[in-house]
Amino acid sequence: MTGMGGREQPGPGPAANAEPRRAWGSPREPGAPLTAGEREILRVLRRSQEISGVTDEILIAVGSGIVEGRLKPGDDLNSVELARRFSSSRTPVREALLTLEREGLVEIAARKRPRVKHLGLTEVREMYELRSELYGLVSRRIVALCAPEQIAVFHDIQTRLEEAAAARDQERYFWLIVEFRNTEARLAGNETVRNVLDSVGIRTLQLRHLSLSLPGRLDTSVDDHRRLVRAYVDAEGELAAALTQSIVRRGLAAVERSGWTGSPG
Repeated sequence: MTGMGGREQPGPGPAANAEPRRAWGSPREPGAPLTAGEREILRVLRRSQEISGVTDEILIAVGSGIVEGRLKPGDDLNSVELARRFSSSRTPVREALLTLEREGLVEIAARKRPRVKHLGLTEVREMYELRSELYGLVSRRIVALCAPEQIAVFHDIQTRLEEAAAARDQERYFWLIVEFRNTEARLAGNETVRNVLDSVGIRTLQLRHLSLSLPGRLDTSVDDHRRLVRAYVDAEGELAAALTQSIVRRGLAAVERSGWTGSPG
């Protein structure tokens, strides 16, 4: 599979919850279900899950291509080609790419073709540091504010995480981790923190996926989340905060071990 920049891209693996990934740049068939990456793009952008108009179609095609890893840092986003693929004028393409630029997924420079934004290692470390601190706050708020029946939702997610890990279904496991984190942010009840986590989280999805693909990471991750759920059940706020920050730091360490540079391959 090749990206718009002509560089060979890895083929898609099995999608979350047995959903097939859509081929990059292919318009969705009417009534086709959204992929996990498409749903996450729409959620972060506060868009309806009911797609309306070609701008939204282009938005989720490019956005999910980035967060699901089919488009890599530095890949060109040819506006003329996108308009041709989606049978549109260049105006919807421009609107979609500007939205993705605001979310930090796309770079648009004067007199240059838009491209997938690079994330250098320094910026990655800063974002993971921010995520670590904010998730520590989230964990403390969950313990302080949530009733046992609200905490119980994590048991269901943890059960599904363990099933995916046992099946070595990395793709399903990854999107369950995203669900776990989104649930934490929702239950913490601080919309400002939630919005910041969404903004940073969408920019690091590809890296978070990479970190879980390394040998041994699935088993470590499922154990870490089991301990975190237990801390929530036991109402141990400081322990939960320490565990969740450790999970984020482990993710960063895995990215660093992977040799990530943020530059085109």
